[in-house]
Amino acid sequence: MKTKEQPFQCRAGCGACCIVPSISSAIPGMPEGKPAGTRCIQLNEQNMCKLFGLPERPAVCLRFYADIDTCGTQHEHAFAILDRLESDTQ
Repeated sequence: MKTKEQPFQCRAGCGACCIVPSISSAIPGMPEGKPAGTRCIQLNEQNMCKLFGLPERPAVCLRFYADIDTCGTQHEHAFAILDRLESDTQ
């Protein structure tokens, strides 16, 4: 019997999506957005987004979903995959 697969879960404390990619839209505290490789000002010490669930969260962040294709199976994979995607879309 095949069971329904568990949806991919964001790894708490990873923060790769808030560090690796560039964000061209305004972020509270970063009105010009952020360059690739720069830690978002809204990322707390535990690498959790301080804007998660709030209307101030940028649309690009709302549209990003953790997935095996973007996050891999380990924290280090997420950084490598997102870095490659950032380079490929420059």
